[in-house]
Amino acid sequence: MAAGATAALVGLAVALGSGVGSPAAAEDPAALTGIILGVGANEAQRIVTWYSSADTAQKVQLAPTASLVNGEFPASAATFAAVGGANIATSGGYNRHTTLTGLLEHTAYSYRVGTEGNWSPTYAFKTQDYEGDYDFLFYGDPQIGSSGDVAKDQAGWKETLDVSLAANPNAELLVSGGDQVETANTEAQWTAFLAPDKLRQYPWAATIGNHDVGGKAYEQHLFTPNTDRSAPLYANGNPASNTSGGNYWFIYKDVLFIDLNSNSYATSQGGGGDAAHVAYVTDVINQHGAEAKWKVLVFHHAIYSPASHAKDGDAKVRRVDFANAFSNLGVDLVLQGHDHSYSRSYEIKNGAKANPAEQPGAADVYPGPGGVIYVTANSASGSKYYDITAPDKSGTSGAGNGADPLNPGSYWYNSAQNQEHVRSYVKVQVRNDRLVVENVRSGTCAAPNAAVERGLSCSNTPAGQPVGSITDKVTVHPYNADGQQLQVNVPNAAPGEFGWTIDGYNGLVNLGTAQEHNGDYFDATGNLNPITVSDSRRSLAPWSISASVSDFRDAGKTFSGAYLGWVPRVLNPGAGAKASSPVLSAYDDQGQGLSVSRGLGWADQGHPRGNAQLGAELDLKIPASVEKGNYRATLTITALSS
Repeated sequence: MAAGATAALVGLAVALGSGVGSPAAAEDPAALTGIILGVGANEAQRIVTWYSSADTAQKVQLAPTASLVNGEFPASAATFAAVGGANIATSGGYNRHTTLTGLLEHTAYSYRVGTEGNWSPTYAFKTQDYEGDYDFLFYGDPQIGSSGDVAKDQAGWKETLDVSLAANPNAELLVSGGDQVETANTEAQWTAFLAPDKLRQYPWAATIGNHDVGGKAYEQHLFTPNTDRSAPLYANGNPASNTSGGNYWFIYKDVLFIDLNSNSYATSQGGGGDAAHVAYVTDVINQHGAEAKWKVLVFHHAIYSPASHAKDGDAKVRRVDFANAFSNLGVDLVLQGHDHSYSRSYEIKNGAKANPAEQPGAADVYPGPGGVIYVTANSASGSKYYDITAPDKSGTSGAGNGADPLNPGSYWYNSAQNQEHVRSYVKVQVRNDRLVVENVRSGTCAAPNAAVERGLSCSNTPAGQPVGSITDKVTVHPYNADGQQLQVNVPNAAPGEFGWTIDGYNGLVNLGTAQEHNGDYFDATGNLNPITVSDSRRSLAPWSISASVSDFRDAGKTFSGAYLGWVPRVLNPGAGAKASSPVLSAYDDQGQGLSVSRGLGWADQGHPRGNAQLGAELDLKIPASVEKGNYRATLTITALSS
């Protein structure tokens, strides 16, 4: 935070009495666990979620890492109050979350959760350019605990995160394919899933899997932005039940991400079924699709995949329910989990292969209007793998699982597939004129690879297929119709300036001679010299003006500034200015008045550029017991803006 301060002198004709507030009692200490950094609604936000052993007021403290001195947060550190509630009985304790807003691009931040005297360790993340190219990583089913050995699953999961982020340190998002754990409410599995520190350094875009949905632990651990938790988006139609659910969306640079709770698919169970998801996706794209170049859907239950789940009844139904809608809405890429093997589909349009001539494993595809690429991720932890299954005679479009005429060993819809029983992840490069999708090995047959360690065979040959090698890569080119597109890159505009000045020929506010009231107190009023705020910055970052007053003095006589109160006003609107709350004199409420820093005015992130003029009505109430005198104090006015 950048801060500036200027002092204005307040002259008074009478003395004021002292008023010192008592320090607040320390809150009960709480164990702070399960901290995870999540995505926000856009690139300038992050959501932090954690568990607490005590039901106390908590917050996140945030500051640019460069401003920390010997690991200590500066006085200018921002704080964000947390909200939450009690966990279900099997989880124990309480959950907390808060949204960090107004983050600046190209900035390394440090943060911690808790409260004064009871902070968590400090963690760090960095923001990058808020426009242009970026990469994100997609992880299939960690499903910690599914091998039967939580420790081995955790080791494989941590290794995949470490390997993938060592190779891609500037990746900006980590996207989940669902099934974070094997058993929804088993906190030992959640603890293992959340153990890697990378989940506190890079934002996790969570997805609900079928192993996550059966309890509230998913919602308690992973709070998401723009979330619709209405009844149709829960499998049983009851958000108050002991299940997790809901759909959400966010925009990160040029991509609109829409994440679905695919556990809700059968209306017979009480939820809204596929129709509710189609309505949700339609509504989000109609409202926000024009704000992004690419549309990416994420959900757990793969509808085009290569292993045993490819023949599940719900997958077949959704190839009919979803495919037409996604094509008509202009979806570009669908990311899926659940089938614990890797596949990349052909261009699918309205439930059929869009281009019959598209070759298996093509390195470049041009989906055209309505073409969608579906990708299923293999296990990121090595806890469970499913083997690729064979086609049948059920058809080569729609719900069918018939053979690909160009590659009879595969289903008609899969262009590429892989299962070696080694861990992998999917890297997606987002570019203005293309998406590049790669499936990358994050392990070999060697440990950590829990399923193989516990007896499963492995076909990987480390010498020829090492960690970091690619099993499949495709470049998805956008559809440009029959005309030509024009492209121009616009650089950052001049950043603009934020400033403020005190009006008036000097900084003296003379409150005159205080008036006596029935021998009880003296009263003096006046107006602060107006303060003009000017903000022309492109970032539209939030700003605030605050002030505190020193003791009032006349030679050796003093009294506290607590007896000065005010009513802030916006005299001339602009720059998003809002007046802060009134502050009473300590004479009225036995508080601290303006002896501590109090807000005068402020503006939110995203406010309009412009100028504003702030002022305040000053109210000084002085106990009648003070000595006669001519007193002055210094009012220190501070401007803060990120």
